[in-house]
Amino acid sequence: MYIYGHRFIESDSFYHVPNIDAIQNTPSNGTIYLDFSEENLEIISHATSNSVILALGAVNITEIIYASSLGASFIVVPKELAKTAQNIANNYLFDAKILIHITEETEIEELAILGVDGVIFSNAIIKINS
Repeated sequence: MYIYGHRFIESDSFYHVPNIDAIQNTPSNGTIYLDFSEENLEIISHATSNSVILALGAVNITEIIYASSLGASFIVVPKELAKTAQNIANNYLFDAKILIHITEETEIEELAILGVDGVIFSNAIIKINS
């Protein structure tokens, strides 16, 4: 299980960017984080065409499918979608890993039992300005 942003487990950060220009203010091997939306399609396209590692936040099944189809390496979903998202990813053999956004350490055990790929705490997502 991947764990991002836990207080005593070293992990990579994800960089939330507001536009294409902000990508230049992130580490060259960093993971860009965006919420899936039609407004972000240009940034998503730019990231994938430039081999930037991409994490997309999704809030429903359709967005999960879109995120995979758009080349996301990670799909971040709320806890309520954990089992469904992981089942879809396993069934369709997604290359993307499913990460569940959590706030408490106690959630890790429940999600491990469900077999999700990983979890991410909010502090693993760093907001980058232009």
